[in-house]
Amino acid sequence: MPDFAYRAIDSKGREKQGQLTAADEGAARRTLAERQLHVVALTPGKPRSGPKLMAWRQGRGLSGKQLALFTRQLATLCEVAPLEESLRTLMRQSEGEAARAIIGTVHAGLVEGRPLAEAMGREGKSFPPLYRAMVSAGEQTGALAPILARLAQLLERQAEVRGKLIAALAYPVVLALVAVGVVAALMIFVVPRVVEQFADTGAQLPFLTRAVIALSSFLANWWWLVLIVIAAVLGLCGQLLRNPDIRRRVDARLLRVPLLGRHQPAAGRGIAADRADGAQQGAGRRHRNNCRTSARRRQPVHGIARRGPVSAAVGLYDRKRRKCGAAGGDAGARRRLSGARI
Repeated sequence: MPDFAYRAIDSKGREKQGQLTAADEGAARRTLAERQLHVVALTPGKPRSGPKLMAWRQGRGLSGKQLALFTRQLATLCEVAPLEESLRTLMRQSEGEAARAIIGTVHAGLVEGRPLAEAMGREGKSFPPLYRAMVSAGEQTGALAPILARLAQLLERQAEVRGKLIAALAYPVVLALVAVGVVAALMIFVVPRVVEQFADTGAQLPFLTRAVIALSSFLANWWWLVLIVIAAVLGLCGQLLRNPDIRRRVDARLLRVPLLGRHQPAAGRGIAADRADGAQQGAGRRHRNNCRTSARRRQPVHGIARRGPVSAAVGLYDRKRRKCGAAGGDAGARRRLSGARI
């Protein structure tokens, strides 16, 4: 079915613009009339500004910071205004033409009567599947504003971590690029001049020196081929990583890399498990010894608490100690008893 771009006035006198799909122009007008919209203009095709802006964007979506800002603003406006009015306000306040076009597409889908998650599905590159799934859950449960607030917090944390990671990697990357450039310049421009001096002597050069000279000659003559191969490899890797299955496998292998992944090697896990078991056994032994010691200390005192003579309490303690086979003299127990208060 064809698409129709319309401009209409609602029952409150506000102007609305959007796009809908209908069998013909009459069906489109009837659909707008059912929504209590007075049609001002109805033309087949998409709105005028849409194709130009989307062609300029070349399929790009909102950036991470833009999506976090949009989510935070939408969560705040949803608490005080209807969803349609909130989207229209964000569309008017957007400074970038591309962001305004994306929000306008979502707003048009919402005006057509579609759920917000489905309207965001029109801009799949700006709103990831997980984002749309959480928005759909918020719509179905009636908790759209809290869900959007949580999404905003998540996106803000991701943007912060991404910024810290880029800041931490900027210096090593620049240093590596400068080092590669210096080595390439030496191999292409400096080494060939040094080789001319060795060629005049006619002496047999060591293997390492001959290997460096051969590498320098290859880079000087075929540097353009090296650049093409590197660009082709990077492009191929980028295309492969866009496949979700291949990306999942690569991430799973990266998680198993020692010192980089979250999993310890098998030997490390065995050592860690042995240490944990040893610590648990040692704690269990200390607990049993503490219980036995406290029981031995309480036995004479219990006997004294029953208002019996001290000698009877000490005799009861000696009999129980011999029955349990515990080692130790009576001097320590008698000293503890002599210091106890009756």
